[in-house]
Amino acid sequence: QVQLVESGGGLVQDGGSLRLSCAASGGTFSRYAMGWFRQAPGKEREFVAAISANGGSTSYTDSVKGRFTISSAKNTVSLQMNSLKSEDTAVYYCAARYGLGVTTARNSYNYWGQGTQVTVSS
Repeated sequence: QVQLVESGGGLVQDGGSLRLSCAASGGTFSRYAMGWFRQAPGKEREFVAAISANGGSTSYTDSVKGRFTISSAKNTVSLQMNSLKSEDTAVYYCAARYGLGVTTARNSYNYWGQGTQVTVSS
């Protein structure tokens, strides 16, 4: 069973930066594609970014392209967030799925972290 633990959330001013990290354990990391999702109050959980199991391919939702960067190491996946906006405020979740390719669909992911709060103040 894969366990995911997010860290790095917090409060940042409009235009600032944060780096989220997700530590994975309990599985063979190289066989899992990873993703980041976020959920704001009153809204559905939405896709943010994903990376293939070998780190060779990435995908981003349009609203974060050019501002966010997803990356992975042996047992971690990170999300570098720059030029943050108030609309980025949400709980951010790390997710994993047993598979090699990137996937944007929420229900394709098998494992989820507990979430970390990101708040952007204007």
